[in-house]
Amino acid sequence: MKPPTEIEAAATENPVVGIDQTKGDFQYNVDYAFDAGTGLNEDTVRYISSVKKEEPWILDFRLKALQTFLAKPMPTHWATKDLENINFDKIRYYLSQGQKPKRTWDEVPDDIKKTFERLGIPEQERKFLAGVEAQFDSEAAYSNIKDIVAKQGVIFCNSTEGLREHPEIFRKFFGKVIPTGDNKFSALNSAVFSGGSFIYVPPGVKVAQPLQAYFRINAENFGQFERTLIIADEGSEVVYMEGCTAPKFSTSTLHSAVVELVALKGAKIQYITVQNWANNVFNLVTKRAVAHEDAEVKWIDCNIGSRLTMKYPGVVLKGKRARGEVISIALANDGQHQDTGAKMIHAADDTTSVVVSKSISVGQGRSTYRGQVHIPKHLKGCKNNTECDALLINTNSRTDTYPAISVRGDKNATQHEASVSKVSEDMIFYMQQRGLTEAQAMSLAVNGFINDLARQFPMEYSVELKRLIDLEMEGSVG
Repeated sequence: MKPPTEIEAAATENPVVGIDQTKGDFQYNVDYAFDAGTGLNEDTVRYISSVKKEEPWILDFRLKALQTFLAKPMPTHWATKDLENINFDKIRYYLSQGQKPKRTWDEVPDDIKKTFERLGIPEQERKFLAGVEAQFDSEAAYSNIKDIVAKQGVIFCNSTEGLREHPEIFRKFFGKVIPTGDNKFSALNSAVFSGGSFIYVPPGVKVAQPLQAYFRINAENFGQFERTLIIADEGSEVVYMEGCTAPKFSTSTLHSAVVELVALKGAKIQYITVQNWANNVFNLVTKRAVAHEDAEVKWIDCNIGSRLTMKYPGVVLKGKRARGEVISIALANDGQHQDTGAKMIHAADDTTSVVVSKSISVGQGRSTYRGQVHIPKHLKGCKNNTECDALLINTNSRTDTYPAISVRGDKNATQHEASVSKVSEDMIFYMQQRGLTEAQAMSLAVNGFINDLARQFPMEYSVELKRLIDLEMEGSVG
């Protein structure tokens, strides 16, 4: 193997929220053992399935999904102009150094290990995680779960291993929460999916520490299509966290994931995402959960990076007294569009849903909230609360809100609150008179705006979110 060559790119740190967007902006040259080449056709799908040595039913699933993807038009009611910039013929759909993830860091190839060490993954694992899955391009390079958790019967592996080693559980729920034809990009993922996490928590087991996956894109003109399935059996509890980074390239990169959650009776799932993709990444993700009787699903979502994010975590409240919640923070800087939101589908009596969204638009950045709440007429005792707050930093910043709330009958309750505010020059001037720089004043204003939601994140993420970057922000107000 050739010694890795490090490529450092000068990029701008996020001027508002305390996440360093340059942290992931590096790349190593890697010799890939498996490469599907560029372009998407039946041969690409067959190559992926063959390399992974899949059963015939999976190949059939993939090929049908490919036809669905090709037949479906590009969405026209979303960020159409941005989506037109995706050239599916130039994307590389599968790259890996090998199929089997390593169980110890010493076994991980040096170039990949160097990447994850730089991102702090081994340190996080030692400190507070119950298990870690680290994906590099198309496959998991490392996968490990603590013995004490494994002895409880918890399964935590990548999706390839889940399909192969736990088919009786995996196949029962796979593609049931999000059908292949749900949208064009869920069909694309179904055709070429690789990597992602599979978690099963047995009845009554409460996983004391979080499980985490880290998704890293290293190659240029690449598409990452992980598939995650989490099943919390009756009365169980689990917290899952994921982080995402990629180098900044001049060409476009595509990330199109599918995440399916199933919370059975009385179970609790908390799914936390800190998305910090480089601003050349199209981040088009479909996330949905089904909550059965007395179950609870909570999505906590922070979208900082990417060129375009389209992500609307949803919960189908299938059982009585089920509860769904989405807590969302999105920041759109110059050249970014954060099109995020939530979907809450009430399908049983006495169900509750909560959506709290805060967005920040900087420079010429654009943030969009797109939400759906549906409560049918025949239900009773259902409740929804939706809050959408937007903060504009500049006169050229843009924010849009598209709530679709459908509540029928007279035995249900909903409330919706939305606000748009702007950091005023007077506010910044006043704080500067107290000795703060313009950057510190701006950071203080924004930190106060997101403070309530930042507390919802685990401590290690909350500290990162609230660590304000003291940069000069000349011209950022006005």
